[in-house]
Amino acid sequence: MNTTAPPTEPVSIGMLEPKVGFIKKLLKAQAFQILLVLIVIVLIFSSLAPDTFAQWSNFRLIIQNASILAVLGVGMTFVIITAGIDLSIGSVLVFSGVVSAITMRALGGEGWGVAIIGIVVSILAGTAWGFVNGFLIAKGKIPPLIVTLGSFGMALGLALILTGGINIREVPAVLTSSIGYGNVLGTIPLISVIALVIVLLGAFLLHYTRFGLYTFAVGSSEVAARRVGVKVDRHLIYVYMLTGGLAGVAGILSLSQFSTTAIAGQSETNLNVIAAVVIGGTSLFGGIGTIFGTVVGLFIPAVLQNGFVITGVQPFWQQVAVGVVLITAVYIDQVRRSASMRGKSPSLWRKLVSGGRRE
Repeated sequence: MNTTAPPTEPVSIGMLEPKVGFIKKLLKAQAFQILLVLIVIVLIFSSLAPDTFAQWSNFRLIIQNASILAVLGVGMTFVIITAGIDLSIGSVLVFSGVVSAITMRALGGEGWGVAIIGIVVSILAGTAWGFVNGFLIAKGKIPPLIVTLGSFGMALGLALILTGGINIREVPAVLTSSIGYGNVLGTIPLISVIALVIVLLGAFLLHYTRFGLYTFAVGSSEVAARRVGVKVDRHLIYVYMLTGGLAGVAGILSLSQFSTTAIAGQSETNLNVIAAVVIGGTSLFGGIGTIFGTVVGLFIPAVLQNGFVITGVQPFWQQVAVGVVLITAVYIDQVRRSASMRGKSPSLWRKLVSGGRRE
């Protein structure tokens, strides 16, 4: 009997190259590296406070607290990929919530019919501010920093004028009981499920649609994008409208969670969201970014703040830690951009040329 094993096909180096290349690309991705940092932070706090921090009830609280910022982070990711910035999202959130609360109060303040109208009003109010920002940036050629800084003051000022500086607390109970404190499968916050759906839709829009492709193209080179047929001005308006609309969604989520307009509670929202987006690997210079990285970047300050409180460390150290991570992330982005951006651009433009010249 012949016991010799049948010959096997030798594994060539070429067969291993795709897998090795993917692993190297994954390890070099800033979003993946930030994920590792987040895991390390979670493990440290879990070992320091296993009976309090490392519990599902605490993780649930962290996820719930990060949900509204995640909705805002999706829109901010699109804006920063276009090499823009939006400093107004916190104020637009407040304004949208105020207009929605006033509308619902005028309609009686209770029931799903009133609540649905309030939701629509909040989203439309945010979208309107996004249109104003986008129009002034795209057509007026005013720098995004200046436009959104002006909108930041105007939206907040109008919210204060409409309320007289006093928070509105007449929020329909159905919003608070269902969206604000409702659960799915018993323990998962509904507000977090809504945020997750928006994150997934945002990721699909950014990475698998022509709209996302155009967003990367505008951020990589506005001039080149125009040459291949992208209607840059119109696309920028759409991006800022998307961001404003999501701020409107965040406004109604905030109303549902806190049962008040919380006018003074969004003072640091703009900077927290921008920091999370940049920490997650989205380049301030435009053309690079992922929704996944933004979500990971959001959880670093959320976990730090929660962990510091539980372990007895002053939560103010969170701002120091986030500042260090933010500066490091921007520095790494600068180094990587100078080393590899030139090599990545051609594939983007090939997709544009072959995939469509019309928006």
